[in-house]
Amino acid sequence: MEFLLQIINGLQIGSIYALVSLGYTMVYGIAQLINFAHGDIIMIGAYVSLFSIPTLSSMGLPVWVSVIPAIIICAIVGCLTERIAYRPLRNSPRISNLITAIGVSLFLENVFMKVFTPNTRSFPKIFIQDSIKLGDSIQISFGAVVTIVVTVILSIALQLFMKKTKYGKAMIATSQDYAASALVGINVDRTIQLTFAIGSGLAAVAAVLYVSAYPQIQPLMGSMLGIKAFVAAVLGGIGILPGAVIGGFILGIVESLTRAYLSSQLADAFVFSILIIVLLFKPTGILGKNVKEKV
Repeated sequence: MEFLLQIINGLQIGSIYALVSLGYTMVYGIAQLINFAHGDIIMIGAYVSLFSIPTLSSMGLPVWVSVIPAIIICAIVGCLTERIAYRPLRNSPRISNLITAIGVSLFLENVFMKVFTPNTRSFPKIFIQDSIKLGDSIQISFGAVVTIVVTVILSIALQLFMKKTKYGKAMIATSQDYAASALVGINVDRTIQLTFAIGSGLAAVAAVLYVSAYPQIQPLMGSMLGIKAFVAAVLGGIGILPGAVIGGFILGIVESLTRAYLSSQLADAFVFSILIIVLLFKPTGILGKNVKEKV
């Protein structure tokens, strides 16, 4: 029974990794950019959610509704980041984009530390419902169930959006060839900006689900979370949406089992060991395929 509970705990944190990883993999697949500032969008979403709770509570709304302003603000921040920091460097060497992404991440973290101090703030309880009982000895928190279900629904919805809608098809076309996409009437700038907005919105949802499990926030909270989500994206196959979800689930389960049966201090070491092993033996990830490049 303990093993089953650890699997569920792993799926809960893995679901959060999966949502954040979807943002990484979308941006990389379409803009060919590893947005290391993506983890800090989670932090912004958590702060927006926290500060919107008093207003929402005065209106008689539940705490979880704070995800709506978080999604809106994070999507706007994602669009502004793309417009100001990344778009001017689109045709620059990839190292320039990578350095810029790290710079944006440090900028956001330090601004929030200056404005809100580095101190940890407690977060109100989001889900007040009782735990769900399975038999006599297993109790699953309501938040864990919501987190897993929401992740699965959003993952399927995003996949359908990419394959069935005009905007999704425009994103796929843009990821293949900027110039050809522009020739057939696709607004490449707007498409890439929409990609950042969707990825940042998913990060906002992940932020609220994360604080439902770990009810405290601080300006550096998105740093390690973002790195682990990036590992999940690489594990599943960066640029591949289902791979991001699979990678997130695997990473969450490995981390949960390591903490339970080996050592909590070794959990992060195992996570990064997975990254090294994947890069050594299958750098394209679980669902990735080797693509030959003409030189």
